[in-house]
Amino acid sequence: MVEINLDDPKLCKILDGTIELFYEFGIKNLNMDDISRKLKISKKTLYQYAKSKEDLIEKLFYYDDMKWEKRVSEIKFKDLNAIDILIQVSIVIFEQMGKFDPKLKFEMKKYYEAIFHDFMQKKQTHIFEQISNNINRGVAEGLYRDNLNVELIAGLYVRNLVDMHNKDYCFVENITFDQIFEAMFENHIRAISTSEGIEYFEKRKSEITQLNKNINN
Repeated sequence: MVEINLDDPKLCKILDGTIELFYEFGIKNLNMDDISRKLKISKKTLYQYAKSKEDLIEKLFYYDDMKWEKRVSEIKFKDLNAIDILIQVSIVIFEQMGKFDPKLKFEMKKYYEAIFHDFMQKKQTHIFEQISNNINRGVAEGLYRDNLNVELIAGLYVRNLVDMHNKDYCFVENITFDQIFEAMFENHIRAISTSEGIEYFEKRKSEITQLNKNINN
């Protein structure tokens, strides 16, 4: 079981720095010596936190997962209705998915398949649970239709999130990830909402523009 202390500033700095290095140089091109040198820390310090490159990568995924859970836990669910919650949760999802470089995904699947598969399963399970809970809440609030197949709709939502990173997901040229995400999000809301839900969504639609802003801040 991977253990990470988010209150350890040195560990968080190493993990954040390693993520940036992977984005810049790729995963395969860096070994532990390269990482310690580029982060300007000793190899001894790096190995205190990760016994190998594979262990470091596993910790990076766990770190990402913990940050996701922390962000979601900060949303004041009790003060919001289902549509407001879905907007807030989707902003968090968008920030994370938008930063997931397809090249890194390819390298992870090729060289660290077991770690990547485990991470994706956990991530998809978390999102599936959030969307399922949201649908049930929206139905109870009269914002979503009461004849929905919750598992099917939540599963489709998760599958679309995963598939939209595939280069052939959208055949239209010059369409960005954020445009695809916004369209998917709005289609999801309109497909499951009652007339009251759609009316409320129209009032709050300006919130969706935050999906574009957050990824660039």
